[in-house]
Amino acid sequence: MKINWINSIIAGILGTILFDLSGFFMTGTWWDIPGLIGQKLGFGLLGGLPVHYGNGIALAVIYAALRPSLFGPEWFRAFAYTTAQTVLIVWFFMLPLLGAGIAGWDLNKALPIITLVRHYAYMVPLAFMLNPESRFTSLFGKAPESQPC
Repeated sequence: MKINWINSIIAGILGTILFDLSGFFMTGTWWDIPGLIGQKLGFGLLGGLPVHYGNGIALAVIYAALRPSLFGPEWFRAFAYTTAQTVLIVWFFMLPLLGAGIAGWDLNKALPIITLVRHYAYMVPLAFMLNPESRFTSLFGKAPESQPC
């Protein structure tokens, strides 16, 4: 199956918006992650925003490419991908790199739950828009034709 690039990009943007909204509702801070990225890169918030949203798009495109290889019902594929990405990349790489310890435990005991919830909010557009059986598949353009591997 070919990647639906338009839906992947839009799903990544919408997922990142949901990620940011859920973070605001849980922490009271708007754009905390882009601010942190911008601070670490030395470009400020305006430098962190494109990196943050670019990452959201890249993760959606990677999911669109991997989705046919994942097992289970469509909702579970998005759930498994998001959980693996959060645990392996965020908990075991990014947060320790920032000095917050594994899963952010050294910074805040609620951070493991906060990061999972935020990433599950990100997952919602992926589950709907990148599912070939969903009515949202062709919402922003013609769905790609299926091709054998």
